[in-house]
Order: sequence, then structure tokens, then C-alpha cells
Amino acid sequence: MVWKTDISEGANAPSRAFFGAKTALLLGPMMPVLLRDNKPDIPWPDYLDLPGGGREGGESPLDCALRETAEELGLRVAPRDIHWGRNYRDVAGREVWFFVARLDVAREADIRMGDEGQGWQMIRPAEYITHPKGIPPFQERLRAYFAA
Repeated sequence: MVWKTDISEGANAPSRAFFGAKTALLLGPMMPVLLRDNKPDIPWPDYLDLPGGGREGGESPLDCALRETAEELGLRVAPRDIHWGRNYRDVAGREVWFFVARLDVAREADIRMGDEGQGWQMIRPAEYITHPKGIPPFQERLRAYFAA
């Protein structure tokens, strides 16, 4: 198993302008994914999503990722659990962040669905990367993490 410690500069900078953040949570060989709501007015309706979302106030990219994970899955992730992060540009050209955290597999018992999405399930990262309902930019970012 390869452990990575690459967190790009700026992940903790609250003044940095960015749009949002996502986190892949690796719990042993699995990771939780959320089934997005099936609404035509949201991006990627009815697709498998990772916890994350838009920035609130002046929070840093890392703070955004941790807050969204707590809101959507009820998991409190410590900054020390994040061991990889990188900034990207979305299709609109906005800066977004993608983080990877490794948690003990027992933390699955702590998952509590928030008020967004249709449900959640555990999936192998390799399955998400090739799943027809995986969100393509997140599939690419997860693939980049495992290739690093």
C-alpha cells in the first residue's frame, strides 16, 4: 500500500479564492459514495458522488472539505487524516480541490446520511473509477491519486 503525503500549497489558506472541495474517504479497501438527488437542475443528477461541495464564507479548501464531509456523511475527519490534496480547474475554469483521506475501516459505523442525496454505499475505488455513474472529473482525480 502506498501512503502519500502530498498536500498542494494553499490547502489551508483561507484567503485563497476557490469554488469548492471534494474528498475521497478510503476506509480500508472501500470508500463511501453518495447517490446524488435525481433533479434536473443539479449537475450530475442520479450519479455517484463524493462528499464535498461549495465554499462557505472565508473557509480554506481543507476546512471546506472537512465541513462538507461532516454535513453529508456525519463523519468528523481530522486534518491529519488528509494525506493528499491537489487543486484543479472545473469545466467553468474555477479552482476546486480534491483531497484523499485514509480512515480506519471501523469508521464506517459512524456514517450518518445528511439531508442531500438519495443514499450512500461503500464501493471499491477501482469500481468507482470505471463505474458508468461515477462523475468523470472525480474518476480522473481518483485515478491520478492512485497513479501518483
